[in-house]
Amino acid sequence: MFDKLEDILIRLEEILSELSEPGVANDANRFQKLMKEQSDLQPIADAYREYKNCQQTAEESIAMLEEEKEEEMRQLLKEELSDSRKRIEELERELKILLLPKDPNDSKNVIVEIRAGAGGDEAALFAAEIYRMYCKYAETKRWKTEMLSLNENGIGGFKEVTFMINGTGAYSRLKYESGVHRVQRVPETESGGRIHTSTITVAIMPEAEEIDFQLDMNDCKFDVFRASGNGGQCVNTTDSAVRLTHIPTGIVISCQDEKSQLKNKDKALKVLRSRLYEMELAKQHDAEAEARRSQIGTGDRSEKIRTYNFPQGRVTDHRIKLTLHRLDAILDGDLDEVIDNLIAADQAAKLCNLQDE
Repeated sequence: MFDKLEDILIRLEEILSELSEPGVANDANRFQKLMKEQSDLQPIADAYREYKNCQQTAEESIAMLEEEKEEEMRQLLKEELSDSRKRIEELERELKILLLPKDPNDSKNVIVEIRAGAGGDEAALFAAEIYRMYCKYAETKRWKTEMLSLNENGIGGFKEVTFMINGTGAYSRLKYESGVHRVQRVPETESGGRIHTSTITVAIMPEAEEIDFQLDMNDCKFDVFRASGNGGQCVNTTDSAVRLTHIPTGIVISCQDEKSQLKNKDKALKVLRSRLYEMELAKQHDAEAEARRSQIGTGDRSEKIRTYNFPQGRVTDHRIKLTLHRLDAILDGDLDEVIDNLIAADQAAKLCNLQDE
């Protein structure tokens, strides 16, 4: 580990030297690549330098303790040594986490698909609530949301909704949300007061750029049709809605939120590219079964990951057996405690895997 850390210090110095060269900013690709590498390596270098300083402080305290006779001074040196050793342990764990292999998609925007499952209208109403939960969470992170497609049920619920969240690190935080979300509550339409269980599925996909996934347009079939629902005086009178069919996979995507047929086409292509990219990632995960088992339930939309129990005001994440009695706050977008615990559990599992190897 320490040889790797020394190599990182050397590489960071090389990057800083390259960035100081005259004219480096004229090559946009090179400049961007260097800046990205610097931002990735800087936290590791900072932690390692602090680790080395703490090691030096501990060694100096031990040397001074051997020579010091005065009891008061010895006590101060012992406290300094204890603090240094404690910080060294913390930094060792922090460095191990920083050196874990990075998910190349972590910095990307995400496309979120929410679909109502078992439970009819009640599932659709819950899908709309979960959509709002993610939008409010995005607001707290100053991320932007963009609607891509929406299929409503007429009473305020969403049969299906697809939207994008634009923000640095969005995928790194939200990738743990893929799976089945279950709600337990008494629906407003239930006269007998019985608790119903409904489900929705959430899929979190990293936004795929053209360099990530090459889409053959010969495999795509476009149909245009007249949009329905709200959207202004033009939306129902022009053939602006787009239906995109990917012939090899049978995937069908409809977009009608924009008045422009071209914009709807672009949105449909964006969703298709990300879906196909996610399918490729799933194949890689399946091929790396051991690595897949080290993850905390990311990417499997058939897995029941979380229950929102309204009568008890609790949210339970089944993967890490975490229960929080703050249902209202979580549905209002306060997701950090849940996500932080999922990230910590994922990192712990990966560290354990590295030790086993």
